Amino acid sequence: MICSGSEKSITDCKSRGWGNSDCTHEEDAGVVCKDERLPGYVEPNTIETEQRQLEEIRLRPVIASAKNRLPINEGILEIKYRDTWEQVCDVAWTQKNSHVVCGMLGFPSEKKYNRNFYKLYLDRQKPSFRLHSVKCSGTEVHLSLCPFEFYKLNSSAACQDGSPVVVSCTLGSVFAAQNAAQTAIKKKKVVQQQQREEIVRLKGGSRPGEGRVEVLKNGQWGTVCDDRWDLQAASVVCRELGFGSAKEALTGARLGQGMGAIHMNEVRCTGNEKSLLDCRYKNITEEDCKHSEDAAVKCNSPYMGYERTIRIIGGRTKFEGRVEVKAGNTWGYLCSDGWTTKESMVACRQLGLGYSLHAVTETWYWEASNVTEMTMSGVRCSGTEMSLQQCSRHKAISCKNTGNRHAAGVICSETASDLVLHAPLVQETAYIEDRPLHMLYCAAEENCLSSSARHANWPYGHRRLLRFSSQIHNNGRADFRPKAGRHSWVWHECHGHYHSMDIFTHYDLLTPNGTKVADGHKASFCLEDTECQELVSKRYECANFGEQGITVGCWDLYRHDIDCQWIDITDVKPGNYILQVAINPNFEVAESDFTNNAMKCNCKYDGHRIWIHNCHIGE
Repeated sequence: MICSGSEKSITDCKSRGWGNSDCTHEEDAGVVCKDERLPGYVEPNTIETEQRQLEEIRLRPVIASAKNRLPINEGILEIKYRDTWEQVCDVAWTQKNSHVVCGMLGFPSEKKYNRNFYKLYLDRQKPSFRLHSVKCSGTEVHLSLCPFEFYKLNSSAACQDGSPVVVSCTLGSVFAAQNAAQTAIKKKKVVQQQQREEIVRLKGGSRPGEGRVEVLKNGQWGTVCDDRWDLQAASVVCRELGFGSAKEALTGARLGQGMGAIHMNEVRCTGNEKSLLDCRYKNITEEDCKHSEDAAVKCNSPYMGYERTIRIIGGRTKFEGRVEVKAGNTWGYLCSDGWTTKESMVACRQLGLGYSLHAVTETWYWEASNVTEMTMSGVRCSGTEMSLQQCSRHKAISCKNTGNRHAAGVICSETASDLVLHAPLVQETAYIEDRPLHMLYCAAEENCLSSSARHANWPYGHRRLLRFSSQIHNNGRADFRPKAGRHSWVWHECHGHYHSMDIFTHYDLLTPNGTKVADGHKASFCLEDTECQELVSKRYECANFGEQGITVGCWDLYRHDIDCQWIDITDVKPGNYILQVAINPNFEVAESDFTNNAMKCNCKYDGHRIWIHNCHIGE
């Protein structure tokens, strides 16, 4: 077999022909594919059966108020056949069939609709039927997997005793909250649904409805092992979270590794369960599973049309460019004042391009467009929104740097890093040291002491330091790299190293009500791979002006005995406190998940000793 590499299928390559071979099975070929898809790869929403395939389905709305509203969750069911849309006969159609259809379209379940209205409407129509005798069990992830029959072309006897199928689906809570047409009563219901205790969640996905599966057990979040993980179990997760059925049940930590407990193994679901915890499963032992086997899902989500009102222009690839948004019928650029990683993460999500790699505030070097009007300024996002239009912004345009030379831009990526602190190590290594001032000149130069140190009687006396080690893991799917390139790193003569980030971590001591009583910070003077998981090679080393970063599957260890690895508690009074450590606190570098960047511990300080307990990743 000879391939040029440009073929779309192995069947397009040159060969001797099917079945014409002089090989034995000892010569069988194999491949090992990279985990990540090629840029631009689109997940198909069709599942082929052995003999037939349903290309695409849709709900065609007929109620006037629903025609211009997204998502479309009610209408006449239509199936694409060649270049036309045709209907399905409703004779013997069941709720189970509707359940499967709703799942394909991104909705968790079916609901009742006004039959009288549709009967009056359909009596005046001339439908074209293509499908009949659909018999789903209700657990299928796609209509193609159900038994059904096609009508013969030009069949005059098509659906004589029936009419076209109508399907109505419930909106998941995520999308119902976004739907501007909700009534006050419905809004209240959505809020109540969202306030229910969350016991299953998705982490690390770039789009709504995808991520690593985590479950809450005994007050602790943990992952699910991928042994026997399948589409049935994945669909239970998806529907439980307000999405449709599962597009993919991912294994091998394809969407990043978790940390801490693994709660479930060999999950077996029938597909009818309301929650993943209702399925049969085995409890985990350390020998059973590792985080390299964390299960993940990609769910069907309803089409919301968010990408219609945003585009990026001028970049070298489709993943980068100046951001332009549509206001009414007019396209315009965004003011870059205050444009940060959080806003650019939302823009990339809205574009369907994954995560933000960089938030760009000067875009003069990208090819200019004919857009000269600014349509948004003062954009502030939490980072979880589905579109920039959902973020807060100025009512009236107000921007320091006008002109599209300083328009906001993005560089997006299908993958991102995910830093997580190893909380138990902080608890195990914490202690107090009274360090003489004459040993703290370098630390004072780097602002690692509290402000009262400036008035101390140098070099006499000491500072009381709460010291601890921190081990920072990269559990994402891309290496964590400093925002600044090597050309802009700052050399610090005192410690003999380069700073690649101004602030890499914040260390804070808080009162129980959240008031800060002491703080510290650490510049990323040496981001490197201290240790790595099995079969993962180190890439980053600081020696000799080397590249800095943390490889996927590796961690960077800051020992308790190095400078600035502390909080100066000289002025802190005895009492109960909270120790908080935040990684990448200013969101300078994009990550797939910022909610796991903070760790908190309970502290008791009696003026001489300190007890630290209950260290955990804060949400």
